[in-house]
This record gives sequence, structure tokens and C-alpha cells, in this order.
Amino acid sequence: MVHDASSDNLIRSLDTADTKLPIKMFVVALVAVLVVGVGAGYAVSQARGGSTTGGASKGPVQKTAGTQNTKIFKDKAEGILKEGGVEGEGSFHLERPGGTSQNVYLTSSSLDLSGYIGRKVRVQGETFSAEKAGWLMDVGYVEVLQ
Repeated sequence: MVHDASSDNLIRSLDTADTKLPIKMFVVALVAVLVVGVGAGYAVSQARGGSTTGGASKGPVQKTAGTQNTKIFKDKAEGILKEGGVEGEGSFHLERPGGTSQNVYLTSSSLDLSGYIGRKVRVQGETFSAEKAGWLMDVGYVEVLQ
């Protein structure tokens, strides 16, 4: 058997300094990916007209939303959309001429109406019986009038 001198050094200890550079590069790359991802998400939300505050605003909203299915949503009303129901009935209401007795109290199982607060809108929906509200409607369609 021939003895090769290079085979005596097959097992060598690793220098720990060699592994620190790849770990630092990994951390830097991870931070860069996170920064780019957050920035891209913010840019997309702004391009779509999103709000970063989470609250309702007078910013851009869709002029119409929902479906005009007249078989389900037979009733229509218009007025200024305000937040708040009456004694647990509705989450919003429409202020209409004639005082509070003319308010239409609204809920929606399919639309987020919060972006329309303070706007004059026409809603289309289905009237439900109520104990406190004079008129309670489940809204399926909203249209901005002003």
C-alpha cells in the first residue's frame, strides 16, 4: 500500500472566522428584503387609494359599490351617511330632510359603508323589521351622489 502524505491532513478544524461573514451577509439581506417588502406594500396601498390611518376619510372611494339586484334589494333611500344606529339597531344612518324621524338606519352584510361617511349617497337594500328604528335596511348597493 502506498502512503500518501496528503491523506494525513484529511481532517482539519474549521476556523470560526470563516462562518461569520456569511451570517452577516444573511442578516443584511434579510433586513433589505423586509424593507423592500414593507415599502412595496405601502406603495401598492397608496396606489389603490388606501388609508394608512384605518379610519374613514373623504379621500377617494368607489362611486358605486355592491350589486343592484332588484329582486333582493328592492328598497331605495338617499341622504347624508352618518355613523351610528339607534339603540343597537344599525351601524349607520342616513340623515334626510324632516328630522330624525326620517332617518334610515343601515347595516350591511356585504359592504363596508365606513368610507362613505359624510357623503350624500343613494343606497339600495332590503328593509327589515325593527323595534326602535323607524326604517332599518340591509344595504347591498351604495352610490355616491355628491
